[in-house]
Amino acid sequence: MPSASPPQQKSPRGARPPLALPRLADEEAEAFVATAIAELVRSKIPFLVAGTFAVSAYTGISRLTKDLDVFCKAGDYTRILNHFKSLGYTVEIEDDRWLGKVYKGKLFFDVIFSSPNGTMQVNDVWFEHALPIKINAATVPIVAPTELVWSKSFIQLRDRYDGADVAHMILKTHDQIDWRRLLGYMEAHWEVLLIHLLNFRWIYPSERDRVPSWLMDELLGRVAAQRDLPLPQTKICRGRMYSRRDYEIDVTEWGFADVGGDVEMPTGNKE
Repeated sequence: MPSASPPQQKSPRGARPPLALPRLADEEAEAFVATAIAELVRSKIPFLVAGTFAVSAYTGISRLTKDLDVFCKAGDYTRILNHFKSLGYTVEIEDDRWLGKVYKGKLFFDVIFSSPNGTMQVNDVWFEHALPIKINAATVPIVAPTELVWSKSFIQLRDRYDGADVAHMILKTHDQIDWRRLLGYMEAHWEVLLIHLLNFRWIYPSERDRVPSWLMDELLGRVAAQRDLPLPQTKICRGRMYSRRDYEIDVTEWGFADVGGDVEMPTGNKE
């Protein structure tokens, strides 16, 4: 396994994220990741390490992973792909809205600049708050706890659910999360944040105070205000922001609009 040192920036309480790296499948995978990171550094294209590598660094949980998640700004993702293409790697644009891949045989790493549902765009703020971690001989920035929680909040598919990562991040890095910034990111989808916070409270009843009281008051106040309003007239299925596949029947057979689509309004409400 590659050697690592924990991020050097201290949290407000002076604690550093625990030292850990995920476990890669074999020595070939370890060499691939080490070389990929060294090349990313050499390219001088701004990037962040996220995913399991970042979760391991903050929580100390070392688990098996199949790849490396590299985050960057939208304008840099094609530069990263072209850099590795020039080195003989195979590159693939899986979805031009958010994801590219770099392959060396069966091994690969993801190049991510947004989220599948379009809510999360990597920008300069991510880099301003990033923390350094040393992997082998390279010191690289990892996504800060606030953005890492945000990046995992919508990953709720039938075969992939990152709620445990969110709960563990709150448990271990609650004092490093900028809760106001996180609420700002999730302003339009505050119920998703509330769901994760309630989930955390249920999982760790003795640790409820790790979530600020003002945030719970704010979100529960929104629930109370929403309860007294009439129901929306447009039938939408926001479950599609979690998984288009799992909620497909809602828009193909049950008459719900997709998140970015529309349905016929009830009589008397058409414009």
